[in-house]
Amino acid sequence: MVAGETSGDLLAGLLLDGIKQDWPLSEAMGIGGVQMARRGFQAWWPSEKLAVRGYVEVLRHYLEIIGIRRQLKARLISERPSVFIGVDAPDFNLDLEKDLKSAGIKTVHFICPSIWAWRPERVVKIKVSVDHVLCIFPFEKALLEKHGIAASYVGHPLANVIPLAPDRQAARRRLGLGENDSVVALLPGSRKSEIRYLAHRFFKAAELMSRQRPELRFLLPVVPSVHHDLMLAADAAGMQERVRFLQEGSHEVLAACDVAMMASGTATLEAALFKRPMVIAYAMNPLTYWLMKSKQLLPWIGLPNILCRNFVVPELIQQQATPQNLARMTLAWLDDTKRVAELEQTFTKLHHDLQRDTSRLAVHAIHQVLAS
Repeated sequence: MVAGETSGDLLAGLLLDGIKQDWPLSEAMGIGGVQMARRGFQAWWPSEKLAVRGYVEVLRHYLEIIGIRRQLKARLISERPSVFIGVDAPDFNLDLEKDLKSAGIKTVHFICPSIWAWRPERVVKIKVSVDHVLCIFPFEKALLEKHGIAASYVGHPLANVIPLAPDRQAARRRLGLGENDSVVALLPGSRKSEIRYLAHRFFKAAELMSRQRPELRFLLPVVPSVHHDLMLAADAAGMQERVRFLQEGSHEVLAACDVAMMASGTATLEAALFKRPMVIAYAMNPLTYWLMKSKQLLPWIGLPNILCRNFVVPELIQQQATPQNLARMTLAWLDDTKRVAELEQTFTKLHHDLQRDTSRLAVHAIHQVLAS
């Protein structure tokens, strides 16, 4: 297995639960993170090595990443696992899967690359690289099958992990928060490139918000690999004492908060499943953004908006993601209870749409691949 970042590590860990249940003597190894390690995964390299997004950013790490993939390919072809499962990270995994499939090793890709949002030409590579795709969104199976790619809709694993009605007050008690505290979650991302472009904007926005509302409580769940960078950014904005850094993880924070300010990514879907209002932001190297923008197929970048086919939550991209805009739009959620209630209904429907027995369906699909 290969999972290339924090969100992939989380999804792979949930998949490993199902694999271990059906195949208790199975062994899993490759590239992974903390969640996978908790299930007995043997990480030959940590997932952080692949946690790079964007054309320009990848160039800085290109030689190391290519070297890892070359070594991993040689080891897997030599040891010949029963199946290789690439978890997201399509730029790394699809090329690896193509070589492994050519060598006669079964390949499964968990999470359909977002060909419906950008880079639709990638469907050609998927077809030659993967024996089966495990899809987490309902519309992806038909799209892939139209191109002759075997696929299964398995639902989104997080829709089973996160309860339909999260216990907000219990989460607040565990975090030592008062029932009536106004709580803002800050999630500027888990990659160093995200922190570089977003962290200072988030902390400055928090500083602007705290001036208007001194009673606000700010929570930030910390990923160890970027902890130091976040502390430096908070200190530069004069917010190190105002923001509470937590090791508990994003789920506890999202369950407890009133609103979240967050980088675009899987965490935005987690926030939606917790029925929380949010403001989505993203910023990157200008050249990377220009290259990606030219291949974008949809008007939205945030998963909640893509899945709802509407701007149900605000998105602030590149120059729009100013501290002033972030602060204004985040505070707006706190003042509009009717809008929040409507959003909660929208996200509850979305939760039902994504809820399936993901582990069982995924393992069943892997069974079929192994039997073919």
